[in-house]
Amino acid sequence: MKVGLIGLGLMGSAMGSNLLRAGFDVIGYDVESERREEHVSRGGTDAGSPAEVARAGKVVVLSLPNSDIGRSVCFDRDGVEAGGPELVIDTTTARPSDTTAIGERFISSGIGFVDATMSGNAAQAADRDIVAMVGGDPEHVERAWPVLEAVARSVHHVGPVGSGAVTKLIVNQILGVHRIALAEGLVMGERAGVDLGRLLDVLKDGAAYSKAMDIWGTRMVEGDHFPPASRIRQSHKDFRLILDQGQQLGSPTWLASTVRQLLGTAEATGLGDADNSAVVEILRRQAGIGRV
Repeated sequence: MKVGLIGLGLMGSAMGSNLLRAGFDVIGYDVESERREEHVSRGGTDAGSPAEVARAGKVVVLSLPNSDIGRSVCFDRDGVEAGGPELVIDTTTARPSDTTAIGERFISSGIGFVDATMSGNAAQAADRDIVAMVGGDPEHVERAWPVLEAVARSVHHVGPVGSGAVTKLIVNQILGVHRIALAEGLVMGERAGVDLGRLLDVLKDGAAYSKAMDIWGTRMVEGDHFPPASRIRQSHKDFRLILDQGQQLGSPTWLASTVRQLLGTAEATGLGDADNSAVVEILRRQAGIGRV
C-alpha cells in the first residue's frame, strides 16, 4: 500500500520509519531538501510537492507544525487537495476549530478526513510507543486504522472530526503540569543536597509517580537537554492553544497558565530548541543553581 507523508521532522520521520518497517511504500515531502534526502536514505521515495504526494499515495498523512502551515499545504496551488487523495490523516497538534474547518473542506470535496493526534515524543514514536487519538467518521477511521496501527501502539476513536485535536490538548495540558511538578521537586531536592538519582527512583516507586518521570526524569537529573526528543518552543505553542481552548470553553486553566509562563521564559532565554526537560533549568536559575 502506498502512503503519502508530508512533514518529515522529528515526529514525521519517526512515523515514516515505522510505516516503512510495516511494509508500506512511503512517498514523502518536506520543504527542507535535507529531510527528503534522509527519508530516501531510510528506504522511502520523495516527491516535489504535496499534490504529487497525494497523487502517488491515496492515503496522505500530515505531520506539520501548526494548522496555518496545514491549510497552506492542503489547499494552496499544488496542495494535497489538488492531488485528489482518498483519505487524509492529520496528526498535527492544532487548534481544534482549525482542524475541524480543514476536515470539513476535504469532506466537502469528497476526500475522507480524520484527525489523528499522537501522544508521545519523537523518541517514543521511533519505538512505536505512542497513542493515537482519532476523530472522524467511523468509515474513514476504519480506512485509516492499518496506517495508524503501524505507527502507534494503541489507537482510540474518540469522536467526530476535531475530537482528536481536543483530546491531544488535554493530554498535553496534564503532561505539561506533571513535567513542571517533577522539575520543581527535583530542584528542591537539589537545594537540599539529596542525591537526585536516588530521589528519582523513590518518586518512580511511590504514589507520586507519573510517566513524565520516565520521559524526562533522567534528562532533568543529568542536565542533558540536547538533542531534543520534543522541543520547548513546540510545547509553548501547544500551551497557547490550551489556554485559548480553555477560554473559549469557559474552563479554568490555572496550572496550564503557569506552565505557559515557564515555557515562554525558557524560549525567550535561549532554550526554545532544547528538549522539554530543560524547563528544569528555569527553576534551577531561580534557585541560584542554574546549569544552562
